[in-house]
Amino acid sequence: MRVASKSAIGRAAWTAAALVLALLLLVLLLLVIVRLPWAGDLGIHAATIERLRHHLADPGNPLVDADTPSPYYSPWMLLLGSLAKVTGLGTFVVLRVAALVGLGLLVTGVVHLVRTFSARRTAPPLALLCLLLLWGPTLFNWSGFLGLNSLALTISYPSTFALGLSFHFWALLRKALRGAGWASCLGLGLLWSVILLSHQFTGVVASCGGLAMVLGARPWPSRAVLVRLGGGLVVGLAVLALWPYYSFFDLFGSGSLEQIHRSLYRHLLPHFGLALLGVAALALRWRRDRRDPLVLFFLLGAAMFAAGGLTGHYSWGRVLPAALIPAQLAAALEVFEVFEANRAGVRRAFAGLLGVALLAGAWTQAGTLGYAVPRDALPARVAAKYKPPWPGYNWLPQEVKYGDVVMAKTFPSRQIPAYGPYTVAPGYPDFFLSDQEQRLAAVRDYFAAGTPRAERLDILRRYGVRWVVEYPGDGGLRADDSALRRAGVGPKGQVLYEVRG
Repeated sequence: MRVASKSAIGRAAWTAAALVLALLLLVLLLLVIVRLPWAGDLGIHAATIERLRHHLADPGNPLVDADTPSPYYSPWMLLLGSLAKVTGLGTFVVLRVAALVGLGLLVTGVVHLVRTFSARRTAPPLALLCLLLLWGPTLFNWSGFLGLNSLALTISYPSTFALGLSFHFWALLRKALRGAGWASCLGLGLLWSVILLSHQFTGVVASCGGLAMVLGARPWPSRAVLVRLGGGLVVGLAVLALWPYYSFFDLFGSGSLEQIHRSLYRHLLPHFGLALLGVAALALRWRRDRRDPLVLFFLLGAAMFAAGGLTGHYSWGRVLPAALIPAQLAAALEVFEVFEANRAGVRRAFAGLLGVALLAGAWTQAGTLGYAVPRDALPARVAAKYKPPWPGYNWLPQEVKYGDVVMAKTFPSRQIPAYGPYTVAPGYPDFFLSDQEQRLAAVRDYFAAGTPRAERLDILRRYGVRWVVEYPGDGGLRADDSALRRAGVGPKGQVLYEVRG
């Protein structure tokens, strides 16, 4: 009786702590949405909405003045662009709407999926805590990765929307495997295609999870159900093939993202070490069931991640959430298994380790508070972990119009298109821009120290440049050149010049 009593007290403590902490983190994320900190890829997503707002059917390249397709024109961004066009809401207001929808889908998706594994009410909030906090002792931010700090910076991105849909996709698939009609299975195929079109890397994660749910189904699904799911797969492939805004299957031929993603293979333990507790939980699940869906999910993700590192296909590293998510979910679910066990030492050890790991993860990401409250309101040790967001380019004068072309280096080129202008070269690799290398070379030549004045002027004319944005020491035409007029000053000494003539 005493063991049972201690077990009940332990469950009650975990229940209260998980519920309170999960609610606090959700409130924090809602406050983050109000401020919408700028970092990473926010500029490209804002620019995508801007292009769709102005030209819904044929938006052209989101970053440069060129008529090309773009993988950023997904069903989700098309919906957001339509919202901006119909309502007249500002682009950053629409991105806040996207963040609210993405967060809602993510939270409800986690609850939906976890309930297919456990009926315990505490399991979903504890799973949320593990997904947000069980990462590593060193901060790691990347879209499609669910660490608290990373999510705070990417909450309005299509990756968050796609991840939320993915959790619902896995849950619905698990239910469909028990017996579902044609409508449900065809709908799953459509949902799968929307995830893949909205964020291709998350689509791969969703596909790994979907395959794991099928292979790990108990009892094994009937032949009729598998045929219907095959019909859903055909529907999904058809949508991918027929999507009019870009060719999904052409993306497989792009090899320009490998070096960008090489960093995913560095510092694995500092970035993800706390998730090893989830790997231990997966080992316990594997001992009970050799076809456990979470174990299979982890193995598929880990195998593809390892293959990417071994073959130099570093962009495959974006599949890493397919290994992390099942490990984090297993850590949350295994707590309840050890509470049911009679071995009190195992129970206390695992629950204690998970509690310590969650606290360590929370401390690592404590700087996220700075995105919701003023930095000077934070304790000094927490404020030291806060990284200020990018300032943006809302300081550009109103005379810089939509569609104007701006000459700028890479970092400004990641932000300026968010406000409507184009840049000479894209701030991000572009799969479908045939003259990308020439544009990048033109920017380098314009700012290079030894480039003659006549060649700089020729570059400005060639690309129809109306404005130049540069930091002190960037190079380019002299500030007193007759071809330029000083038109504005921004943070860190940036200067906006109007190109005359």
